[in-house]
Amino acid sequence: MSEHIPDRAGRPRPRTVLLRGGEVHSPADPFATAMVVEGDRIAWVGEEGAADSFADGVDETVHLDGALVTPAFTDAHVHATATGLALTGLDLSAATTLPDALDRIRAYAAARPADSVLLGHGWDASAWPEGRPPSRAELDAATGGRPLYLTRVDVHSAVVTTALLDLVPGIRERSGFHPGTPLTGDAHHAARAAAYATVTPAQRADAQAAALARAASLGIGSLHECAGPDISGEDDFTALLALAAEGRGPRVIGYWAELIASAKDAERIRELGAAGAAGDLFADGSLGSHTAHLHAPYADAGHTGTAHLDAAAVAAHVAACTEAGLQAGFHAIGDAALTAVTDGVRAAAGTVGLERVRAARHRVEHAEMLTGATIAAFADLALTASVQPAFDAAWGGVDGMYATRLGADRARTLNPYAALLKAGVPLALGSDSPVTPLDPWGTLRAAVFHRTPAHGISARAAFTAHTRGGWRAIGRDDAGVLVPGAPADYAVWETGELIVQAPDERVERWSTDPRSGTPGLPDLSPGNDLPVCLRTVVAGRTIFDRPNE
Repeated sequence: MSEHIPDRAGRPRPRTVLLRGGEVHSPADPFATAMVVEGDRIAWVGEEGAADSFADGVDETVHLDGALVTPAFTDAHVHATATGLALTGLDLSAATTLPDALDRIRAYAAARPADSVLLGHGWDASAWPEGRPPSRAELDAATGGRPLYLTRVDVHSAVVTTALLDLVPGIRERSGFHPGTPLTGDAHHAARAAAYATVTPAQRADAQAAALARAASLGIGSLHECAGPDISGEDDFTALLALAAEGRGPRVIGYWAELIASAKDAERIRELGAAGAAGDLFADGSLGSHTAHLHAPYADAGHTGTAHLDAAAVAAHVAACTEAGLQAGFHAIGDAALTAVTDGVRAAAGTVGLERVRAARHRVEHAEMLTGATIAAFADLALTASVQPAFDAAWGGVDGMYATRLGADRARTLNPYAALLKAGVPLALGSDSPVTPLDPWGTLRAAVFHRTPAHGISARAAFTAHTRGGWRAIGRDDAGVLVPGAPADYAVWETGELIVQAPDERVERWSTDPRSGTPGLPDLSPGNDLPVCLRTVVAGRTIFDRPNE
């Protein structure tokens, strides 16, 4: 619905909506039960008794019936087309064994046109009793010899059929190709480009629409798309931004992962519609695929992973971006990659000035294997940590994939959210969907109930990082919060009793006492039902309404 309507003279005026009779999560008034939206902005937040003064002058009154109203979530790291393809196609994230995965591949292939290239995602052999991915021979048999591109859950490696290899001349001579193992590196990038080149514009549009619709249904009002030449391609990126600009779904802020060296390069990034030369600009790979760059070898492999950028390349990119007024950013997971990034950003600060680097709000995606030194560097350089708590929920703990790859001692150091906040590092939470699903309340639960308890943060801090933190990560300090003047991006939730958690403790002290002066949040404890989204609104426009059951 439009945020403007004509007045009696036919001129557009802001459409006004009164929401009343619920719980409004607002720092402006911790007791708020009502809110007025005027056009694309929040106009007023307050208590029920004062809402009567607005009732006769609004265009719509929404009776909340006790529902909770919060700022819409921002997912700070997504891949929309890949998410949509997983939603509408072959998704192996639920496969529990190798035979189960092969059965799903066989059924999917049988249901697709005989001349189509098969695309799939989500296998994780570390969670299967067989402990290995499907072989090329097994995939050839399951698909009847058809081309198949099937990414691991982390999207940093893939298994493919012989027919898919045959579509890419010279792929067997590229780095990252080894007979009998998943593709990584250049071989993987070439296979991905060949597979995605078969996706028609109509298929791509359907996938992107599916991803945006799923996000809207989960109370997500903004997505940070992390694209680039090795990930999705310019046509995919610009098509997504054009679709989002139609205003029927969440906002999309796009990042393009390409090194720049000049003002001309920066201008081309802007012409694409990107907010920065950032996102998945790979300093390394992933732990699951043994490609994250480590200082010491993997516990289950005799090497230290793969470095894609050194400190000098990072410094040149950050300096060029800072001079051009453009955000820079990197994908960095391993401790050696994070050292290269922080050393490079510090070197750039020595060239263009520390305050200019800090003001640019450059960002680092994932930032998993942090040390005390790199956390301090993040704080000093004002780097935003764009992190995914669901990674820890999926792969953390004493018997998880991290422990297998790194050993228990190093695994316990991963994803230290509490230490980041204590150091004053800005956090923005996301999913890296389709690596882990779009699931904002599940993301908050994972941040609070971290598999390594010392790294967990309060629900209040996690909520801020998944709402206001995403806006701050793009340089906006006026959004992601329900206060007068802020953008009218909000969600309405069906939920249980609200509680208040002490901001400096993870789970130890909970209260339902409103005298705390702090807006309450749902109880995220494991076993409790998470909130259900009833409505999502972006810039005053309703982009999702749950059907009446």
